[in-house]
Amino acid sequence: MANENKLQNLIGHCKEYGFIFQSSEIYDGLSAVYDYGQYGSELKKNIRDYWWKSMTQMHDNIVGIDAAIFMHPTVWKASGHVDNFSDPMIDNRDSKKRYRVDHLLEGLADTWNQQADVAEAAGTADLASSLRDKAAELIATTEKLMADNDFEGLKTLIESNNITCSVSGTGNWTDVRQFNLMFSTEIGSVAEEADTIYLRPETAQGIFVNFLNVQKTGRMKIPFGIAQTGKAFRNEIVARGFIFRMREFEQMEMQFFVQPGSQKEWYEHWKEARMKWHLSLGISPSRYRFHDHVKLAHYADAACDIEYDFPMGFKEVEGIHSRTDFDLKSHQQYSGKKLTYFDTDINQHYIPYVVETSIGLDRMVMLILSEAYHEEDLSTADKQDSRVVLSLPPMLAPIKLAVLPLTKKDGLPELAKNLIAECRPHFKCFYEEKDSIGKRYRRQDAIGTPYCVTIDHQTKEDGTVTIRYRDSMTQERIALADVCKIVDEHTKMF
Repeated sequence: MANENKLQNLIGHCKEYGFIFQSSEIYDGLSAVYDYGQYGSELKKNIRDYWWKSMTQMHDNIVGIDAAIFMHPTVWKASGHVDNFSDPMIDNRDSKKRYRVDHLLEGLADTWNQQADVAEAAGTADLASSLRDKAAELIATTEKLMADNDFEGLKTLIESNNITCSVSGTGNWTDVRQFNLMFSTEIGSVAEEADTIYLRPETAQGIFVNFLNVQKTGRMKIPFGIAQTGKAFRNEIVARGFIFRMREFEQMEMQFFVQPGSQKEWYEHWKEARMKWHLSLGISPSRYRFHDHVKLAHYADAACDIEYDFPMGFKEVEGIHSRTDFDLKSHQQYSGKKLTYFDTDINQHYIPYVVETSIGLDRMVMLILSEAYHEEDLSTADKQDSRVVLSLPPMLAPIKLAVLPLTKKDGLPELAKNLIAECRPHFKCFYEEKDSIGKRYRRQDAIGTPYCVTIDHQTKEDGTVTIRYRDSMTQERIALADVCKIVDEHTKMF
């Protein structure tokens, strides 16, 4: 299946089976905002729980918090978001469409590189080399102008290369302007002069401002970590890729506080640990790769992304960053409060360095769905047949067990409902008695249910049931009394 088709089919599947809907769809939707349906919300919760337990339950020195979305506005001044969290944008006066300047210029460079590939294939090596040099020079010039905040130079670069709007086809551009990606709102009174506050663009700052609160009340000793999951908001101008890039999204972040000088060692530790976590989901290592940052953020001395091969190619799903002491030092400066730690091992006060792991929960949902979605041709010489199946890791599946009475009579529904009552305290179950057993199996395949149990007349005779396995579609008879234990053992997280 072509990647483009797979993405579109996956989007359609998510809507049809209650995983993800366009927000406010009855009002024609809201761009780059999505709602999670009954199965999507359960899948998202299971991924969040698996990450949370992996971080906090499986480590003695990592604890969790839940910081507020609203924070004092000076937090975002100290973090650099007020001054630096913005993109240079340009509008086309005719179409009213807004573009990120670097995307326009990078798009032209990509076109030249594609033309170079064609020229090379045609045997015109000189032309190919010239086009590639031209593209590299454009990218280098763009990066320098961006770094210098030379907006006039960026506009001149766009105009001199005759870049036009994809909608209007004209080059009737406005001046380049900087747009901050934070959503702002107003609050009754934060301080006399500060009644404008922001919806947080990341969850990390809630951890940093609570560093001493957690350290002292938890009697935490460095090295230790603070984990948090929660909503963040960014006014993305160009949001694309289904739930890959949204304006309202959820992050799962952990800030690990370490002694200065040990940060590179811990950075390598968390790179390895986080990749192991991803691979624990049963995904092939070939589907992942590390991408080391060449150009580092102002606060970092090392950074990389864990990228996954999504239907639109390799894209970031998680970042690991060595953030130095930038955040705590900056908050100490702006707040006037000491944020130092006294290390009894070396009898010294210092501001800890931080290694961050930051994963997008929505991107992780998309990763799991992309990996799990399969269209299978089951045709034989005698019969045309196919199915769509979500081969979700059993511990993440929204429904762990479907209980299906073969008929609606003869006491079979009662036996099925008794089994449901036994299993519900342990895991999520589903009961269905409508349609043929084959159609019911297909519906469970489509939502990723790993186990289906059929209650039939033999159950009344010998106390056995048919259990069907989603991925192999094989079936076997097992004792009704063993169902709960078997499913629980194969679907629990730890």
